[in-house]
Amino acid sequence: MILLTGASASGKTETAKMLKVLFGINKVVTHTTRPMRPGEKDGVDYHFVTKQEFLELKKMNFFVETTEYNNNYYGTSKPEIADDKVVIVETSGARVFLGLNNPRIVAFRLLASKEMRAERMAQRGDSKEAIDQRLTNDVTRFADENFHDERIIEINTEKMSIEEVAKTVYEDYQKQLKVLASK
Repeated sequence: MILLTGASASGKTETAKMLKVLFGINKVVTHTTRPMRPGEKDGVDYHFVTKQEFLELKKMNFFVETTEYNNNYYGTSKPEIADDKVVIVETSGARVFLGLNNPRIVAFRLLASKEMRAERMAQRGDSKEAIDQRLTNDVTRFADENFHDERIIEINTEKMSIEEVAKTVYEDYQKQLKVLASK
């Protein structure tokens, strides 16, 4: 499984989409309580559920990891964990996945400057208020982005096309799987 983490608009979702286009890697469909954005589809982009539904699933130990971000819940269900899938999580989620000690989970942190991320959010249609809020939240939400784990590969997405980012992620993922196969 490919794990992508990084602050808002660092390129996670677009990289996941490009991994599908180029290599057939399916995105893990996580659960969320946030409202759908224009163009999103339930069961494709996320499983959109109410807060009550989410909390019931959490009580039933349905999720590998959950988090709350901008007053909405997000969670990755256990049935979604598999090879040749990509999951997008924040730092706390990355820690949970890496804590599974599954060498087939290969983690990548996508990096971009605050200015580049603000520009990307504006291009996708986010309001100025939403952009400011996300950037402010990311300062504390990703304060522990400085936690270092040798299992996380960092990629600066600022000067790369999404296609280049996806190819780099896929090549590094395949290298890791080959190392495991040779053991």
